[in-house]
Amino acid sequence: MNDLISWIIIGLLLIVGLVFSLIIISFFGTWLKAYLARAPVSFATLLAMRLRGVPVGLIVDARVTAVKANIPLDTDQLEAHYLADGNVVQTVQSLIAASKASIELSWDRACAIDLATRGTSKSVLEAVRTSINPKIIDCKIEGRDTIDGVAKDGIQVKVRARVTVRSNLDRYVGSAQEETVIARVGESIVSTIGSSENYKVVLENPNKITQQVLNRGLDQGTAFEILSIDIADVDLGENRGAALRSSQASADKEVAQAQAEIRRAAAVALEQENKAKVQEMQAKLVEAEAQIPLAMAEAFQKGNLGIMDYYRMRNIQADTEMRRSIATTPAPVSSPT
Repeated sequence: MNDLISWIIIGLLLIVGLVFSLIIISFFGTWLKAYLARAPVSFATLLAMRLRGVPVGLIVDARVTAVKANIPLDTDQLEAHYLADGNVVQTVQSLIAASKASIELSWDRACAIDLATRGTSKSVLEAVRTSINPKIIDCKIEGRDTIDGVAKDGIQVKVRARVTVRSNLDRYVGSAQEETVIARVGESIVSTIGSSENYKVVLENPNKITQQVLNRGLDQGTAFEILSIDIADVDLGENRGAALRSSQASADKEVAQAQAEIRRAAAVALEQENKAKVQEMQAKLVEAEAQIPLAMAEAFQKGNLGIMDYYRMRNIQADTEMRRSIATTPAPVSSPT
């Protein structure tokens, strides 16, 4: 019985020793690399990372890189950022770049910027590089290469502007990006051109535009600090004032034509109404004339009208008809001799 227990203990010890040997063999190269780089990582930490599904080589290499750059980072910080779906390598590289450029950047701030730029075209390393080396942005609005404004004299002025910006790492997270800077600069340039008395003022002194735009503090609430705004080119466009006046004249002409047409239609309607009234009066006249024979017959019956009176009235009517016929008959045209 004692021999059986002894054999069981020996077997367990062998199994434990085998597992321990496999762990040492599996992580020995990584452990040795970290140890020689003076960034030691224990076997227990390596095993724990493997069990949590964290790539051991990636974390150790990132820590070695940081330690070589005199940036104290432990494996827990690197592992936590990886588990948060962060880019460990770029975050470490950004810390190194900031340290070499004497820019203050903490690990937590770098992790926040990295996580904030996930899924975009930006990265924490690009943000740090832009903070070191300012970036030039061409102001292109809605696909146009120029920013178009109209001076008070109606002349269109086309400006090609470039903005030099530097990343502000302290407010990079949660702030507006390049699109907002471009939109603000474009709006300010258009407003400055619009407040100019004429296009000559803009052509003579383009720096006036940049100075007025810079004084407005357009980088507030953005992830950048505007260093300068440069006018690369100024060109003239259309005479928008003349075009607007022409359009207004055409509109006024159409309104006048419409009003004239309304008056003409009203006149035609009034003419037709008058014709209808004339026809109505003529009908009433015919109706009244039709009552004359009846009235005469009634007068004969009552003795109020004699036969001689009737003949005198007929003579007067005949004379009237003759005079009317003579008045309406055109005079004969005499032929030239």
